[in-house]
This record gives sequence, structure tokens and C-alpha cells, in this order.
Amino acid sequence: MLVAAAVCPCPPLLVPEVAAGAAPELDAARAACADAVGVLAAARPDLLIVAGPAGPDHLGPFPAGSPGSFAGFGVGLTVRLGQAPAPASSPPRPLPASLAVGAWLLHRARWSGAPVEGFGVAERLEPDRCVRAGRELAARADRVAMLVMGDGSACRTVKAPGYLDARAADFDAEAARALGTADLAALSALDETLAHELSVAGRAPWQVLAGAAEGAGLGGQPLYEDAPYGVGYVVASWS
Repeated sequence: MLVAAAVCPCPPLLVPEVAAGAAPELDAARAACADAVGVLAAARPDLLIVAGPAGPDHLGPFPAGSPGSFAGFGVGLTVRLGQAPAPASSPPRPLPASLAVGAWLLHRARWSGAPVEGFGVAERLEPDRCVRAGRELAARADRVAMLVMGDGSACRTVKAPGYLDARAADFDAEAARALGTADLAALSALDETLAHELSVAGRAPWQVLAGAAEGAGLGGQPLYEDAPYGVGYVVASWS
């Protein structure tokens, strides 16, 4: 059963080495993420699953110890998803960027509370399949916690990656409200097509979380909401 969750944005700019001179601009988001990860540790889970959007080559489960790199963003920084339980017979797949950011957040928090695994979610995965995947993840252990990575719309301003779309602010506001209050029905009802049109990377992982939280009775607490660089970022904790 899911006992706690943290919702965090997944831009590589959260990593100060990637952001370089612009790093202070996301200090408030980093602090909120640290608070959310602290809630996960306090729940004393048996297993922590980091879920986030991923491309076709990075879908599905990632075992503990999977490596991630920010070399693609011009930084020679590597991370690892928890600790590998034993030497693997073959090197594990590298993490997608969203899970690498999650691994960095856990490293920054000096996570040691439970084994950590990853799960890459296709950004166009249908809502019912997201919910079903979440149910399966929540059944992995008696006490499961989740760190769910995902951004809101990338269409909040004319300088945003997806340019300005007048629908973006309302979509992000509803998503932030649902995440901040642990409203499972509202999360499950987020429109897949509209989310794609608004370049929302977090829609599918959020709906995985909704499935995982069914029957858990968790309450939500909003910790951060803003749209730096024209992209919607939300941090929330569920416990």
C-alpha cells in the first residue's frame, strides 16, 4: 500500500551544476522538494519508487543502483538510484532525465531509508493504463512510498519552450490543486490530449500516482507552485 508520496518537477535545471549562474532562481523549488522528500523518509517505507516521464527507450522498471548522467546537459555529473543490492550480471540501463533528477534529489537528501527503484512512464500512456500501473506499483511492498517527477505545461509564456497557450494556466491550476489536495478523481480525469497539446510532461506520472493511492486515504499538502521559464512546476507531499 502507498503510505506517502512526494510530487516534484523534473527539469535538469533543478541541479545547480546544470543551472550554473541561474541556479538561485530555483532555490525555492529545491527547498520545497527537500521538504517533500523528508515526508517520504518520515513514513518509513519498505520500498521507494521514483516515477517520471520517459521516452521509448527508458520505459518500465529500473533496478536499484541504475546510473544517471547529466552529460547531455553539458555537465560531467553522474548519479545513482539508491544502492545496488549486488553486482549485476549486466550493466543496468541508464536513467531517463526525469529519474536522474529524482536520484539527485535523493542523493542531496542523503536518502538511506529504504531500497529505491525507478519506473519510466510513457508521456502518452492512456489514463486507465496509468492508473493500473500505479495499482501494481503500490502492491510491490507492504509500505510503498513514491517520488513522482513531472512538469506542468511548457506553454505558460511567449518565451516558454512551447510558446504561449491561453489554456495552459487553467490546466496547471487544476493540476496543482489536485496534487496539493490529493484529489485522485481530478488527477485521473486530466485530459490526455490537452496535456499533450500543452506539453505537460507530468500528466501520466501524476495519474500513475492516482492509481497507486487508491484506498490509501492520503491527504495532500501543497509546498510550491510557480512557472519559471514559462513551465509549470508543482511540489506537493502526500501522507
